[in-house]
Amino acid sequence: MKTSNRRKFLGTAATLCAGSAAAAMPLSAGNHKFPIVHHVFFWLKNPGSTADRDKLVEGIKTLSRIPAVGQLHVGIVAGTEKREVVDSSWAVSELIFFRDLASQAAYQTHPVHLDFVKNYSSLWEKVVVYDAQEV
Repeated sequence: MKTSNRRKFLGTAATLCAGSAAAAMPLSAGNHKFPIVHHVFFWLKNPGSTADRDKLVEGIKTLSRIPAVGQLHVGIVAGTEKREVVDSSWAVSELIFFRDLASQAAYQTHPVHLDFVKNYSSLWEKVVVYDAQEV
């Protein structure tokens, strides 16, 4: 009976170790499911307005309802250390992942996106877009 309990213990320990090792492994380098990236940075007309910032964040989140959107991440400037290479002049960003270029094109003309621009563009002074494709 002692041998049986010891085998169970060793088996459980080995399983836990293997699971921990797998969890610690780095993720794959790319997101092959959504290789098209659309990153947008917004500068507010009223940069000190938390209300305007929060309203824009709310508006950006509506874009997740567009079927072509694979993933949507909304962010505000992080309080990281100030460095020469870090641009923290913007207020809100959206990061959208698409399956392909056709999905990105469909997003651009989707009524939810057009409504977003119509209803929230009064909040921003400047917008910069970076589109990239995974290699």
